[in-house]
Amino acid sequence: MRVRCSIDEIEMDGDFGPVAGVFASCSRCAYETESFGTDEASVRRCLALMREECPNGECNFYVHEEDEDEDEATSWRATAERWRRLR
Repeated sequence: MRVRCSIDEIEMDGDFGPVAGVFASCSRCAYETESFGTDEASVRRCLALMREECPNGECNFYVHEEDEDEDEATSWRATAERWRRLR
């Protein structure tokens, strides 16, 4: 199942002080993940963690909800390409 996640930038505690990061929240169960950095790789990591750590034991396909605003075919291809790069 394709599940949307909201992504927000946050300030996280790093070893030497505050560090910029991203925070993902699942639209189905409100589970949350976070990653250091604010680039696309950090967002992809949050979405991958969401799949690995789902508290309901589901194996969903998590996407950034902004991807839903794009054309359906384009959005699917872009997200599939991002997942391929993760492997």
